[in-house]
Amino acid sequence: MTNIKVIIPAYNEADSIAHVIKDIPKIVNEVIVVSNNSNDDTEINAKNAGATVLIENNRGYGYACLKGMDYISKQDIKPNIIVFLDGDYSDYPEELTKIVAPIINDNIDFVIGSRVKELREKGSMTVPQIFGNWLATTLMSIIFRAKFTDLGPFRAIKYDKLLDLKMGDKTYGWTVEMQLKALRKKFSYTEVPVNYRNRIGVSKVSGTVKGAIFAGVKILGWIFKYSFKK
Repeated sequence: MTNIKVIIPAYNEADSIAHVIKDIPKIVNEVIVVSNNSNDDTEINAKNAGATVLIENNRGYGYACLKGMDYISKQDIKPNIIVFLDGDYSDYPEELTKIVAPIINDNIDFVIGSRVKELREKGSMTVPQIFGNWLATTLMSIIFRAKFTDLGPFRAIKYDKLLDLKMGDKTYGWTVEMQLKALRKKFSYTEVPVNYRNRIGVSKVSGTVKGAIFAGVKILGWIFKYSFKK
């Protein structure tokens, strides 16, 4: 029987987190919301919606994801699949079944939910986000012959493969680190087109100039780091 756990990093997502949790398919064994130093009702709303709630006071997307992984590592029964999903309701959690299907049916190691243009709601991705995705995936294609088209946060990976990656980025480089390390490890991977809508609330990354620049620097830094790594 497939054991699936979902990790949701969340910083001040009180208005959206219950919607996200409610729409996650019942095939999931546990939903883990990691409150990343939230100062609103994110934690209580997530708990009331049925999620396991953890608190990570160190601010950063990677910090939150690592907190969730640490929690899972201490459980007696380990999952087969880990799904990462944002807490802002921009993704469609019900599409989780599409994300995990290649792993369950075809034994693929790693799956990205690709936010293709024809399935994106107008305005759901900013110009810096679209350009950053294009630049990062184009560089990965040129340097590593990768076939990624997106750095989408909605993704699934076999638990043992996730551990093998030895993830370490604490902030905005988490998604691209995972993809680069999966390429290095020669994991099998695929993308699944997913719908994408305008998030509830304001983005903490793409919604600010500082956040967008910092994320871009981190992503490009990981790519160039791995392009020179033997």
